[in-house]
Amino acid sequence: MTSQRTGLTRPTRRAVLLAAALLSTAAPAARTASADAYDTLRLRWLDIALGSGYDPAAEPYASRLAETGTLARGFRATMAPTPTSLWPGHPYDPPAGITQSYSRLWTMTQAYVQQGTGSTADPALLADVLRGLDHLSATVYNPSTTRYGNWWEWQIGSPRLLTDITAALYDHLTEARIAPACAAVDHFIPDAMLTDYSGTSTGANRVDLCRSVALRGILGRAPAKIALARDALSPVFPYVTKGDGLYVDGSFVQHTWVAYSGTYGQVLLDGLGRLFALLAGSEWQVTDPHRQIVLDSVEHAYAPLIHDGLMMDSVNGRAISRGYLKSDDRHVMRSDHFHGQGIIAAIALLAGGASAAERERWYGRIKGWIERDRVTPILTAGQFGVADLARLHTVAESPAAAAPDPVGHHLFAAMDRAVHRRPGFVANIAMASDRIAHYECGNGENPRGWHTGAGMLSWWAPGLGDQYTDWYWPTVDWYRLPGTTVSTKRLPDKAGGEWGEPRPDVRWVGGTTDGEYAAIGQHLKGLGSTLEARKSWFCAADAVICLGAWHHLRRRGPRRDRRRQPQPGEGGTQTFVRGSGWAHLEGHGGWAVPYGELRTLREDRTGAWADINTTSTTERRTRRRQTLWLDHGTDPTDASYVYVLMPGASRHQVAARAALGTRWLSVLANDSACQAVRIRSLGLTAANFWQPGTVGPLTATACASVLVRHRGRTATLCVSEPPRSGEPLEITWDHPVRRVLRKDDSVEILSTGRRLRVRVTPGMVCATHRCEVALA
Repeated sequence: MTSQRTGLTRPTRRAVLLAAALLSTAAPAARTASADAYDTLRLRWLDIALGSGYDPAAEPYASRLAETGTLARGFRATMAPTPTSLWPGHPYDPPAGITQSYSRLWTMTQAYVQQGTGSTADPALLADVLRGLDHLSATVYNPSTTRYGNWWEWQIGSPRLLTDITAALYDHLTEARIAPACAAVDHFIPDAMLTDYSGTSTGANRVDLCRSVALRGILGRAPAKIALARDALSPVFPYVTKGDGLYVDGSFVQHTWVAYSGTYGQVLLDGLGRLFALLAGSEWQVTDPHRQIVLDSVEHAYAPLIHDGLMMDSVNGRAISRGYLKSDDRHVMRSDHFHGQGIIAAIALLAGGASAAERERWYGRIKGWIERDRVTPILTAGQFGVADLARLHTVAESPAAAAPDPVGHHLFAAMDRAVHRRPGFVANIAMASDRIAHYECGNGENPRGWHTGAGMLSWWAPGLGDQYTDWYWPTVDWYRLPGTTVSTKRLPDKAGGEWGEPRPDVRWVGGTTDGEYAAIGQHLKGLGSTLEARKSWFCAADAVICLGAWHHLRRRGPRRDRRRQPQPGEGGTQTFVRGSGWAHLEGHGGWAVPYGELRTLREDRTGAWADINTTSTTERRTRRRQTLWLDHGTDPTDASYVYVLMPGASRHQVAARAALGTRWLSVLANDSACQAVRIRSLGLTAANFWQPGTVGPLTATACASVLVRHRGRTATLCVSEPPRSGEPLEITWDHPVRRVLRKDDSVEILSTGRRLRVRVTPGMVCATHRCEVALA
């Protein structure tokens, strides 16, 4: 027999939890003293998790609370405990089966403690939640169970929900229920998981583990556990140079080889925001000065990848395949906007621990994203509970001015991604190397993402916020992804392996940028084929100039650019027009193609999310697609392509650009030794040296990416070394230079006068090294 705890009088709760305070008849003996530190932290956690300061009778809260109540009553009605499940059709064995059971109990708990659910303070609902907790504890989630299957379910998914439920129902639980919950967390997340920063206990995963352990410490009144969770966050903060974590250039990597700013990055930001807010002002406050790196990452690492409320899919990993999950009780579409809005909500949460100046800037960015997201409005987004909605509405109603997206270029060299922002469009380039995988699949997700790292060029013109949102991935041709150069060789699902295993043995991937324009390059080796090519993107004022070249290629290697076309009833069929050396798609933009036969295809394609994700819905839908490609034939030798992408441009602008030809664009080189262009009107010369050599006015003694901007009587030279050997290299610009105005410490001036010659010590991170000069 276990005796009941004698506690303290329950302190006043915020409006969202007032209903739970009415349940004194169902609670253990009332507390008799004022709340202590553990009660304070527990109630603060519930404030973070369940929200406060909103009117439950007002929208969008009323609808969301009513939906929670409806779900909870449905779960209660169908709950039927067996030795291997809590709900029929949802056994423990499949991936996340236990976690889904706790998720349903959490929904029932929220319906019980929150106002406006239609089940507030329902003693029968409480009894069934407790019955479900007892059943999971007795049959599966306890210290006598050896975990099996997916580690995530046991160490992250389930304990996170179990501790939330225990915190919310704390005043209605005896030691006989709280102690087993704490013991289960101790068993599945042993202290060693937080003392050794390795394996699955890194990056976003580490933050999730700390979240559960910190709350377990609060619930079990164990100060050492709270301190352990706080201290275990410190390895997450510093910049990393390999593996999981944040990089100095803003990249975020998880699973060692995968660009993951979108999904795992969201988990990291959200988790840290909650823990910073939870522990603030307590004896366990997070004081590590490196926490500022996380705050800086909002504008440096995450904001550049958000466009009109969406998170670019190139950093969403295998989550691009999720769509409508069968286990998702709310049936929310998990699209690029879903992932972007998750990041935005995490930034709003993290703002509570930021400085006043940071908070004002972040609020401005959030308000801008809220205003520009016309695809799935953020302030009513179905993925959010009332807590996140309340925080987002607080931001929307703040006096901060909505901020526009800044114009500029951001190169995430450590994760082989680049973002080019102009006033009229945004473009995103996804590449792969021996550092970053072609793609990630695993747990039955994303088995056909083979070519998403083969130079996929995603772009958005004004009004195209749904370009890759509306059933894009189930209906796309995976061999015709935009911007990619691929072999048409058919690949099996999961080709190359799972969890980021398929990586090409290439080093030259990256580029250089002055913050406005850029030269980006990729030594491409095809997955499962003999394809080997060099691809370059020269990102300029109103266009991206795309070059490709290879010496020999067996099998076919088409260059694809695929656009979504609305079906009848979705806005009509947009006009596609071809001219001499150009093509234009109404509402999207155009392509100037100086040589080669541009092929086109418009087709209706049908697919289901279940085709690319075993846990997703089998519903099938059809979408119309417009494809443009250059087909290089079978076994091409010394083949190449050049085209100019002009997102958002009018038909007249595209035709005029094509008519200018070499008067606007000079291609200085396009082969396996070098790719280079000059745009005289912009004062721009840029080159990717795949090997030492000379092109136009530029000479490089080693592999390098070089960009020169000539403006008036000054010029800026930008250099990087994408292979990351770290060996010094020399760059010569054959142009009269009077003197050096400023330079990075890594740049040594060898000579000026008739020409500029510099030596660059590049380091190992593909950073850009700058030198500004006055011209003779």
